[in-house]
Amino acid sequence: MINTIIAMVRKELTDAARDKRSVMAGLYYAIGAPLMMCAMFMLLIGQITSPEALNITIKHAERAPDLVKFLASNEISQGDKAERKDITLIISDDYAANMAKSLPAEITLVADNSNEKLQSSIRRLEKSLQRYSAEMGSLRLIARGIDPKVVQPVKVNVEDQATSDSKGGMILGVAIFMMVYAVFISGMNLAIDTSAGERERNSLALLLSHPVSSRDIVIAKIAAVTIFAMIGLLLTLVISKLAYGFVPWQELGFSVNITPDFIILMLAVGLPIALMAAALQLFVSFMAKSFKEAQSYLTIVLIVPMMLSMAASYNIAPETLQWLPVSGQMQALIAYIKGQEFPAAQLAISSVATLVIAIGLALGMQRSLKSEKIVFGL
Repeated sequence: MINTIIAMVRKELTDAARDKRSVMAGLYYAIGAPLMMCAMFMLLIGQITSPEALNITIKHAERAPDLVKFLASNEISQGDKAERKDITLIISDDYAANMAKSLPAEITLVADNSNEKLQSSIRRLEKSLQRYSAEMGSLRLIARGIDPKVVQPVKVNVEDQATSDSKGGMILGVAIFMMVYAVFISGMNLAIDTSAGERERNSLALLLSHPVSSRDIVIAKIAAVTIFAMIGLLLTLVISKLAYGFVPWQELGFSVNITPDFIILMLAVGLPIALMAAALQLFVSFMAKSFKEAQSYLTIVLIVPMMLSMAASYNIAPETLQWLPVSGQMQALIAYIKGQEFPAAQLAISSVATLVIAIGLALGMQRSLKSEKIVFGL
């Protein structure tokens, strides 16, 4: 039986390798996603550490020269008219007089807060104005011989106990979502081609006519798709390790390292997920009546593991999800990279649940291959 399964797995991989477009389509995500993530991180770090100049319109700037200088020190000024954003700051007529009398001086910020492109700029301008207001308030108190600390009855000292590894783990927690999802994407094309595709080519019925049990066929197909899924995961890990080295994490005060230990753990955790993904994709593809229909169904079905992955990576999952497939494994991986106590029991239970689902789907496929409706797409 083992020799038969090995021969069939070799046959499935050989058939898949002949269609280079299908192979690359499955691996494009594994190659491109880490590079896109690195480019996004580099862009975000550049914006955080070196914010670009914010050009706005300041009406009646001559009425508040100190405020204008303060904003300019924070890279906020009128600048070139052509580069100004649709944000206007209006200085009131009595601004100077009220400031001299230590009365509230009015300024008006005019902008469309529903415009996503302006929201970050609006928040940045508001924070700068709040800092200027706080400084002016302190100076007014000092001018009256009052210590500004009087209006600060509570002083909060924050001691950040986060280590560089745990801070880097926050970034890798988001990257793990991409790595786990690579398991589902990398083998999807092969899963569709070896099920719905073979049925359309009438090769599935020919395969079943040979003296090979449907159980061996199912095992061989799951093994072949799982191999592709694991290759995609390994590619994602290797490219992430290489690409993340070019991201200037030190500018944020920490580093992100994908260690060999993490790669080994990720591959070990990813294997049960790959088996479940392969069984799920094959099961759904066999239920579909055509290649295109299988693609449509899988696009919808893969939303579930994607939502579980996102719930775990963004820490919005309720406690009950920590024992479920995908989300349980991801939470365990995130705890590991942050240097927290490793939840071995959680990982074991979620991995067993993942394998149970894979076995259940495999048994369902084995039974369905005995039906003429499934074999001939009736």
